[in-house]
Amino acid sequence: MAVENCTVVTDFILLGLSGRRDMQQGLFVLFLLVYGTTVIANLGMILLISMDPRLHTPMYYFLSNLSFCDVCYSSSVSPKMLADFLCEQKKIAYNLCVVQMFIFGVFADVDCVMLSVMAYDHYVAICNPLLYTVTMSRRVCIWLVATAYTIGLMDLTIFTYCTIRLSFCSSNIINHFFCDVPPLLALSTSDTTTSEIALTVSCSCVVGSSIITVLLSYSYIITTILRTKSATGRHKAFSTCASQLTAVAIFYAVLFMYFPSSSYSMDTDKVASVFYVVVIPMLNPLIYSLRNNDVKGALKKAVDTTLCAG
Repeated sequence: MAVENCTVVTDFILLGLSGRRDMQQGLFVLFLLVYGTTVIANLGMILLISMDPRLHTPMYYFLSNLSFCDVCYSSSVSPKMLADFLCEQKKIAYNLCVVQMFIFGVFADVDCVMLSVMAYDHYVAICNPLLYTVTMSRRVCIWLVATAYTIGLMDLTIFTYCTIRLSFCSSNIINHFFCDVPPLLALSTSDTTTSEIALTVSCSCVVGSSIITVLLSYSYIITTILRTKSATGRHKAFSTCASQLTAVAIFYAVLFMYFPSSSYSMDTDKVASVFYVVVIPMLNPLIYSLRNNDVKGALKKAVDTTLCAG
């Protein structure tokens, strides 16, 4: 039933990470450096993969898409957050709030699915190397990436539809630094049962299926590696998976901070969001470049070529 005498909300006020004015400039400088590193590192990774023929493989095709997702969902939040550090009142229009939530959610979903796709790619490469070129053909790779984006779009379209039907009558103050789902549900004066069910089901399907794929893939991978008699072969296989395992472990560890528990609070959500929105997109390209000999070799070649040309 519609709420009577409800003033239509045209904008929201974000409380941000901290209300202390003396901290705003310091946070601005810190997050500007982190965001700058995120954009440069991820775009650099995409450019490096596109330029070097040795990196034109399924694994690096998925990695370039992961980098693209990291830039997109970080950029859906970080520029506005940086601007708010320098503003007295942190306003965001209702329509822009919905758009921000949608874009962030889509690319966060794609990021989650892409990690499971990369785990499956590693499984095929290590457990079925003779069938790798057939199994992971260009057509299959494009189909897997398209599926990831389709899941993200469908998931957030349904949830965004549920969210825009909510009423916000008692307050327009969001206890967060961007338009995230939990603070919007907490702010609504409508019955949020349907939205909460939609959120639970979507998270369970997307995150659950991704985790199962990752666990199954790496269970088979570890079993295959341990059966390998060659110490060199085992070391090479482990080094190939090390960066992927590190990225997956960090991603899901932070993701589980989102799930409500007895100790859950909006401050916990803010901390998780900072890692998820700001830190992880910066770490991913660093993890994959520092622990990957192919990427380091391609980077060295690109630097040498640039210096020689100069």
